[in-house]
Amino acid sequence: MVRIGIAGIGFMGVTHYNAIRKVKGARVTAIFTRSPKKLRGDWRDVQGNFGDGGGVQDLSAIRCHGSLEELLHDDQVDVVHNCLPTPLHLSSTMAALGAGKHVFLEKPIAVSLHDADLMLAEARRQRRLFMVAHVLRFFPEFRLIKELAAGRRFGAVRAAHFKRVTAYPKWRDADDIVESGGPAIDLHIHDCDFVRFLFGNPQAVTSNGLVSRRGIVEHVHTHYHFAGRPMAISSESGWLSQQGCPFEHGYDVYFADATLKFNSTWGRPPVLLTADGKTRQPRLPGRKDAFVGEIQDAVDALSKGKTSPTLSALSGRESLRLCLKEIESVRRQKKVNLKK
Repeated sequence: MVRIGIAGIGFMGVTHYNAIRKVKGARVTAIFTRSPKKLRGDWRDVQGNFGDGGGVQDLSAIRCHGSLEELLHDDQVDVVHNCLPTPLHLSSTMAALGAGKHVFLEKPIAVSLHDADLMLAEARRQRRLFMVAHVLRFFPEFRLIKELAAGRRFGAVRAAHFKRVTAYPKWRDADDIVESGGPAIDLHIHDCDFVRFLFGNPQAVTSNGLVSRRGIVEHVHTHYHFAGRPMAISSESGWLSQQGCPFEHGYDVYFADATLKFNSTWGRPPVLLTADGKTRQPRLPGRKDAFVGEIQDAVDALSKGKTSPTLSALSGRESLRLCLKEIESVRRQKKVNLKK
């Protein structure tokens, strides 16, 4: 049984807590939050850009800590699910690894490659498992693309466009938003990571975007260049939507002999348009709840004593690097190569 301690009871901490209930071979043994209200199990104020609030939880069987240090010295915790805000990722992850805990860190790994590299080095030094939660890889609607691309039933991918747009997150502190990299990292890294998951690292990126007065890239539109591969891959992300559409993600993927389309605002699964003129709804692979699938993958890896290749921290670092290159392209207004 993998014993999990959740650090941070915000939107993602609550999401992980609820998902772990459906994960085999794991249970939450402890939590950390500085909020006395949340320590009592009152999570009703927790909110995000999708799903319901946190509700009221019975924490009588869970060890509740008011400091991170207490959680890290809890001998009933094997792995820390680090759901603290991005600006705290470096200090909290380094402390957890130093305390001998494995770490499953909510994305993004960091906002700088320097911080990411420090964590990776510490995990190697402490011989602890370190994984980063990139949940889009587990969404059935997106795993479908991976499955169809690998099977090549409809030929190779010739073009694809990914979209991820939200309304401005009014529930978040403005300074936290800046320190978390704004939507070009905090939000857009989902599609950066998934582009890499499908096609590997691009050779270069060309990005256009809108930059706020505080220097945040609020909307980014990127073309990914893959050397010697005849395909057109692009994505866009930002928080320019109005509150009537708080969250939207989707894609159009053009295979040689089919087109796959999906948008979360439809309220229905992806549709596949085939060369025979038919429209069908393909079977979705994996678990319906992506967070359960993601955490199950991490737990299975921990049980085997090795890192999940789908959730590796090194891959999370490379997805951050791609995000940063796109931001650089926006600021320089030119094509940017991805050099090591």
